[in-house]
Amino acid sequence: MKYVHLKTTALLLGALFSGMNAAVAAPVTYKIDAAHSFANWSVRHVVAKASGTFNDINGNILIDADNLANSSVDAKINVLSVNSGLAKRDAHIKEKDYLDTAKFSEMTFVSTKIEAKSATEGVMTGKFTMHGVTKEISLPFKVLGFGNDPWGGERSGFEAKTSLKASDYGFGWALKPNSPVGDDIEITLLIEAVKPATDKQKK
Repeated sequence: MKYVHLKTTALLLGALFSGMNAAVAAPVTYKIDAAHSFANWSVRHVVAKASGTFNDINGNILIDADNLANSSVDAKINVLSVNSGLAKRDAHIKEKDYLDTAKFSEMTFVSTKIEAKSATEGVMTGKFTMHGVTKEISLPFKVLGFGNDPWGGERSGFEAKTSLKASDYGFGWALKPNSPVGDDIEITLLIEAVKPATDKQKK
């Protein structure tokens, strides 16, 4: 009887610790889905505002759902994907006077620190490069959720907002007297990412 009792206790303890280990999820890497992610922007135009998006975003998000501080982001935005809703204006924006996409076709962000405010919110700090200039920026963000998609994949959603000074990145238009385009750029990132399928899932 004593042997049976010890064996049963050992099995129960093993099951308990196994459950505890399973409850602590390991960080998961999600790949940004460019088809469902947007870097939206707005800027003063004369006395109103113009807005648009960059809809070609790629990169990886390492997310630790149990401790957001252990997460990280490495992302790139294709500047040529700028879309203001008018092709003629987009062509103008890409010219040397503005984004100069012939010389600077990519923006990048690499996180250096994430401060968790709650289980779903935090502030992400990192190195942002635009127009050949790199600066440290902070982005308050929200984790919108995790779930399965209709195609058998696993997805995550995020939202982040910040504002930038165009003049900080070498754009001179905003500093000209009576410039029709403002210096302050408001940014809203709407990011959807998918967990890459394992070899077993692909079969």
